[in-house]
Amino acid sequence: MKVTKPDPVFAKALQQAIGGIQGEIRVALQYLFQAWGSRGPSKYRDLLLETGTEELGHIEILATAVALNLEGAPLEQEKAAKDPAVAAVLGGMNLQHVLSTCMAAMPVDSSGNPFDCSHVYASGNVAADMLANATAESTGRMLACQLFKMTDDPGMKDMLRFLIARDTMHQNQWLAAWEELGGTDAHPIPNNFPQSEELQDVNYSFFSTAVDSVEPPVGRWSEGDSIDGKGQFTTTRVAPGGSKADLGKASPDAPVQTSQL
Repeated sequence: MKVTKPDPVFAKALQQAIGGIQGEIRVALQYLFQAWGSRGPSKYRDLLLETGTEELGHIEILATAVALNLEGAPLEQEKAAKDPAVAAVLGGMNLQHVLSTCMAAMPVDSSGNPFDCSHVYASGNVAADMLANATAESTGRMLACQLFKMTDDPGMKDMLRFLIARDTMHQNQWLAAWEELGGTDAHPIPNNFPQSEELQDVNYSFFSTAVDSVEPPVGRWSEGDSIDGKGQFTTTRVAPGGSKADLGKASPDAPVQTSQL
């Protein structure tokens, strides 16, 4: 890991790749929790464990990059008398790197929000999880490509080239696993529910709420064979059905106004 010219503002941006919703903490925990709850063929559990472990290494890479970009930042103790904090904050540096970590990375995003696991998806359905993983890697690669444009440091560009390449592999491996599990032939997810129990008149119909002369959007989803090959796409203009909801009177035990009783 090499940084030619430390950049505390770029260090703040790199925090998004650590603790943001597109970041490495998210995918590491996602793959590991999917693995720990995996049932069925053990190779998918092993695949998830291998990649989750790799993502922990990516966190270390990025945390090191943040620390190296903070070296020599204008908030060193010997310069504090000149109050460089104002200039640094206005310049975009994360003040918490100084106040809380002695110039080191944190498990937060670029706005300082702690990672809270709300975007860790582990459904227990291996096909659904593989699609969720491909999406996670797609947004992670988007972020890494944007970060690549934000720096001229050759060391940081080399690091990001590596991370972008791994995102390419991971997108492909999750889709390969999904294809091996049946791909479109195994849809819809879950495929152990009998489709005969679905309402057959709406299970392949695109609903449009367009009114007046507005035409519904037309595309692959609105006509022709469905993606799973089990139906035909149609478009239905929908309108409110049934009657207005009436919940009746409130319970006499509820703390409401007398007019509600």
